[in-house]
Amino acid sequence: MELSGVGIWSSQLRYGNSAESADAAAELDELGFKALWIPDVGGPVLDAVGHLLASTKRTVIATGILNLWMHAPGDVAERYAALTAEHGDRFLLGIGVSHAPLIDAGEPGRYRKPLAATAAFLDGLDAAPQPVPVDRRVLAALGPKMLTLSATRGRGAHPYLVTPDHTASARATLGEGPLLLPEQTVILTDNADEAHSIGKDWLRAYLALPNYANNLLRSGFTEDDVAQVSDRLLDAIIAWGDEEAILRRVAEHRDAGADHVCVQVLLADPTAFPREEWRRIAAAI
Repeated sequence: MELSGVGIWSSQLRYGNSAESADAAAELDELGFKALWIPDVGGPVLDAVGHLLASTKRTVIATGILNLWMHAPGDVAERYAALTAEHGDRFLLGIGVSHAPLIDAGEPGRYRKPLAATAAFLDGLDAAPQPVPVDRRVLAALGPKMLTLSATRGRGAHPYLVTPDHTASARATLGEGPLLLPEQTVILTDNADEAHSIGKDWLRAYLALPNYANNLLRSGFTEDDVAQVSDRLLDAIIAWGDEEAILRRVAEHRDAGADHVCVQVLLADPTAFPREEWRRIAAAI
């Protein structure tokens, strides 16, 4: 499994219209994107993985991430084995511990000891009759302890909502060898007001989650930056502008130590498939 270059991170491929997601995935495969990443905020994520594997021929399909609180490791291992047997070695299992406000909303107090919970989930994958290979799983990781776990118990890390400076720090923690696969959010517009309007609405939901807010505070942003969604923070997290601006940010991650960068395109309508924007990025690459 080769993971390099640029991939696409997309909630639309997961939660959008099934027929359009299949058609879009097939086109993204033909356009040459190395991997397609989908989130897991509820529902049968492994069915979605199977749907995208069946719709593509070459690209890797990755969970970014499978929420470990929503799945039993034995069931995941069984489905992983079935999907790879049917579609070949193109499924990368990204695993994450999610966020306390989301998990505790349905069951207060359930979210606890995230590092231990992740290790226990990995133990379950290893103990399954058909274990998920260590080199076919990565962890959502921001801080040094989870990054270290991703290097020792997986093939590497998939940080989300990060800057190239974080990528450099993560590479220093991981050392050489483990994969570093950050997500990069982008908006294809030269209009600063439009970019900031779309970006701030999107960022507010993430900055309400302690894992992301705390990581940005560790990265040098202030509490006011986070609370107000400052222009400084937005411009550091979201690359906006033309294709050259987008690829320049991708190159910054690569120069900082990323092996592969998965690009998430934002539109004013978050449910719309950004197919024209994907084509523009592919043409620029």
